Amino acid sequence: MKWCSFQVEGEQRVGVVEGEFVYDVSGQLHTTSLLEVIAREFEPDVDLDVAPRTALHDVTLVAPYRPLKNVICIGKNYEEHVKEMDTAGAGKLVIFTKAPTSVVGPGAVVERHPELTDQLDYEGELAVIIGKSGRDIDDAHIFGYTILNDITARDVQKQHVQFFRGKSFDTFCPLGPYIVTPDELSFPLTIQTVVNGETRQNGTTADMIRPIEELIRTLSKGMTLEAGDIIATGTPAGVGHGMTPPVYLQSGDTVEVSITGLGTLKNVIA
Repeated sequence: MKWCSFQVEGEQRVGVVEGEFVYDVSGQLHTTSLLEVIAREFEPDVDLDVAPRTALHDVTLVAPYRPLKNVICIGKNYEEHVKEMDTAGAGKLVIFTKAPTSVVGPGAVVERHPELTDQLDYEGELAVIIGKSGRDIDDAHIFGYTILNDITARDVQKQHVQFFRGKSFDTFCPLGPYIVTPDELSFPLTIQTVVNGETRQNGTTADMIRPIEELIRTLSKGMTLEAGDIIATGTPAGVGHGMTPPVYLQSGDTVEVSITGLGTLKNVIA
């Protein structure tokens, strides 16, 4: 299924997208929170034949949900991206987090934060949604996949040993537009990032240094992953910081991240 959160007349709902329509299943699930649906840890049973439907272009899609804990991020998981950045930590599994308060949805404005950074950058990524809590788990615990743009203040990132602050300013985690269940996807997936109409990133999940199942197994060793946890699996080459000379995001720029089967996550820099 292709799940989403959307607003109609200012009211948030849980929806299932099929074709050009979104079906409102909030009533059947007795909740308007997609996170609550995921946290139930069983496959939701909905009947689209009796669900109210609205044309997709008539609703406002918002972030699928805001996680209760930090977004878990994997760094340097694509060989070419390692090469375009400095190579400190190359070959090692790099793990950091983003604050849940940084999450915004498709179409939301990303704040420029000019008083804090001169080096605003993008990172288009495939994100994994954990659907069943557990320790020492594998990819059978995945609820679905979505798109994440790991917006980063590169200069702030360099000021600290941990990446948390440079990755966590408000609006620095665009997420969506949908969460798609594993049965609807066929790997490998293509990841593309387009800035102002120019393709910057064009990668494939086949190039991951550590595949998704390995990431989940590693992260869940001795540590419980909970339903609704988000894992950002790394970005391919083509970020602005890796260009010669570096090209950073400016006010008015449009960033679109597209992944096979997951749609396009589009945001504008304020």
